[in-house]
Amino acid sequence: MPRHRKPHHHVYVVELSKDVLLEPRFRKCNPGYIDGRPCVYVGMTGLDPDVRFDKHKAGIQANRFVTRYGLRLLPDLYEGFNPMNYDEAADREIEIGIDLRSAGFGVWLA
Repeated sequence: MPRHRKPHHHVYVVELSKDVLLEPRFRKCNPGYIDGRPCVYVGMTGLDPDVRFDKHKAGIQANRFVTRYGLRLLPDLYEGFNPMNYDEAADREIEIGIDLRSAGFGVWLA
C-alpha cells in the first residue's frame, strides 16, 4: 500500500536583474519580452522557497542566472499555490512560466 506523503513541493519565482537581458540565451528564449517588464526565474523545490533561493545564491545546485542576477523572491506570484505534490508542482511551474511570458515578462524556466 503506497504511503501518502503530505504535499511539500513548492513553486517559486525569483526576480532577476535586468542585466540578464544581456545574456543571449535568455534573450533568445524571450522573443516577446516587453521592455520594462520584470525578468524572472521560475522553479520548483521540495524545500522552503527561501532556503532554495539562498542555495541558488550560494551556488549550490544553482541556476547560473539566479546565482548571478537573482534579486529576491516574488511570493505574490506563487504563494497561493504552495505546498503541493511533485506532479502538481511540475505542472504549475510550467503554467506560471507560460503565463508570465505571455504577459511580456522575461522568463527562465528550470
